[in-house]
Amino acid sequence: MSDSPASPSPYEVLGVRPDVSHDDLRRAYRRLLRETHPDTGGTAAAFQAVQQAWELVGDPDDRARYDRGESITVDAVSGESASGGFSATFHAGRPSQRGATVRARSYGHPGGRSRERFLTLMREWMGRGTDDRDPYDPGLVRSAPREIRQLLAVALAEEATARAVTGLGIGFTLWNDVEVHSSSAEKLDHIVLGPAGLFALRSADWGGPVKLAKGEVVGEGIAPGDAPFHDLYHSAKTFGRRAGVRFTGYIVVVPDGDLELPFDVVRRGRLAGSMLVRRSLLPRVLRDGANAAGRESVDRAFELRTRLQEAVRFV
Repeated sequence: MSDSPASPSPYEVLGVRPDVSHDDLRRAYRRLLRETHPDTGGTAAAFQAVQQAWELVGDPDDRARYDRGESITVDAVSGESASGGFSATFHAGRPSQRGATVRARSYGHPGGRSRERFLTLMREWMGRGTDDRDPYDPGLVRSAPREIRQLLAVALAEEATARAVTGLGIGFTLWNDVEVHSSSAEKLDHIVLGPAGLFALRSADWGGPVKLAKGEVVGEGIAPGDAPFHDLYHSAKTFGRRAGVRFTGYIVVVPDGDLELPFDVVRRGRLAGSMLVRRSLLPRVLRDGANAAGRESVDRAFELRTRLQEAVRFV
């Protein structure tokens, strides 16, 4: 079970309230073991999820530790496992790759809007008289509704992507949380300009496995009707028309553990060449590009950077 804030909590997997009695918790676990077992019509993935949920909260002591948030160890800066729980700070200058002494240019605040929404909804959910509570407290985060946790997961994902890109060095420029159009609430998570071209990126964390199917990202955590690649494409096209630029490619970035393959590519249609990529592979993709023949010249890159600097507005 992922430590992502967006992943289902053990209680959600077991279909019970967090304050359920231990006896009712055990009954729900045993019932779901029967229902999800592959021999009785279930799936191996669902059966394993039920077992993992029970490992976290099946023992009263383990359950108490989980409820206090001691099992949540996601670092908001890197998106990787750490010991300090959730952080409220994004350290733009913290090294993410050895050997890169000069950082890429980075503008805007990655994950900024998602964090603002998270804090607003978190404080509304906490209620009055709780201003002194830390909204990033791991135990508190885990007890929040999933739609609130999802916002924090998105912020963490955007911050982690920004760190990966800034580690690429001086040949790259990054714009974060970019307004698509003044009349729209849409945004581009990241725009990246480098020697391999100009890329529009979405940083995502749906709290579970995803894959490509018929040219779109699908997974249990993705709401019905959502179309991540098509939304990214349309937002990038809208921005591109306004800024007078054309994007080389479109990339959706996900946590490494959520994608079985290192990357997958859309093969057909107008989104052909778009990529679903593990975060750890993103620097390589941005360095090499999809087509070496399409690499930008220094003069062209300078022209694009100037044009983008004039057009970009942050949300």
